[in-house]
Amino acid sequence: MSAGSARATVQAYYAAFNARDIPGMLACLHDDFAHHVNEGARRLGKQAFAEFCDHMSATYNEVLTDLVVFADDTGTRGAAEFIVNGTYLKTDPGLPKARGQRYVLPAGGFFDLKDGKITRVTTYYNLQDWIDQVSA
Repeated sequence: MSAGSARATVQAYYAAFNARDIPGMLACLHDDFAHHVNEGARRLGKQAFAEFCDHMSATYNEVLTDLVVFADDTGTRGAAEFIVNGTYLKTDPGLPKARGQRYVLPAGGFFDLKDGKITRVTTYYNLQDWIDQVSA
């Protein structure tokens, strides 16, 4: 896989995210997939990821902007930096009460890729920044 192909796969994944197209996101994933969440447990497999996406879609409405995608020369590793523009729709257990608050949060993702598909996504953001924004 080339760096260009890896970038295209990651861009397709985020385009599906912005379209709220969970099947489109899943199509970018390898059968041997792991999701490493900021402040959360690792999820293994597409089914666990689909359940996570369903929960997130019901709880948050998010669009990513200012997306920049990078890939190594072998096309097996990638990274992305972006801004999350969101609305907190439904209270997530253990987090502040949802009241339709809006937030803007810098974030990033790291990827492993194999056979043209994503085998790992690790997402990072500043949870305290998000809490501060929705608690204001």
